[in-house]
This record gives sequence, structure tokens and C-alpha cells, in this order.
Amino acid sequence: MRFIPYIQMHEFEGLLFSSPSILSTSLDTPKIEKQLQQVLSEFPTPEWINDGVNSSPSKRITKLFPAFDKPIHPVLAALEIGLSSIRLSCALFDRWVSHLEDVNLRVRK
Repeated sequence: MRFIPYIQMHEFEGLLFSSPSILSTSLDTPKIEKQLQQVLSEFPTPEWINDGVNSSPSKRITKLFPAFDKPIHPVLAALEIGLSSIRLSCALFDRWVSHLEDVNLRVRK
């Protein structure tokens, strides 16, 4: 099997901005949805959210939700948001997953 790398432009947490409503709900803090949406609106796609050391996606989330636990909350949020929603919003990530799916189909034949 070949190694097919994916290089994330910025933090994984950027992908979670694919759905600010589900992200805020998964953090049990629906009141931060508007602020998350505002962050998303400043960038062409969630994959590009990051314009400095202090403005990474996880730091933006932590500013709105200080209890943000990086190892746990991102995984739970991603599960709730779902792969299809993330793929719709994140073209680079989608291309990589599509490539993996194509390779999988060719290997199965």
C-alpha cells in the first residue's frame, strides 16, 4: 500500500469551523455560535483560519470557550459535525479523502 500524505494548512480545529452551529452545540455552549460564524466569515474556507500564533483555530475557540480541552473536544465535535459536512466546506481535505477513496476502489478491483 502506498503512503498518501495529507498536509493540513493549519490546525485540525480549523476543520471544525465547517459547522459553527454544531461546534458550539458540541461544546454545550450554543451562545458562541455567532462568534464562531464571524471567525469563519473572515476566511475563504475553514482550512485557512489562522493568521498568527495567537489566532490559531484552537486559540480562537478557547477564547470563546475557556474550558476547551484540545484532546477531547475536537474529536467529539468532528464526530458530531460529520465527515460529509467537513468535506463540503474544506476542499483540500475533500480532495485528499477522495483520493483515498479512489485508491481504495482500485485496490479492491
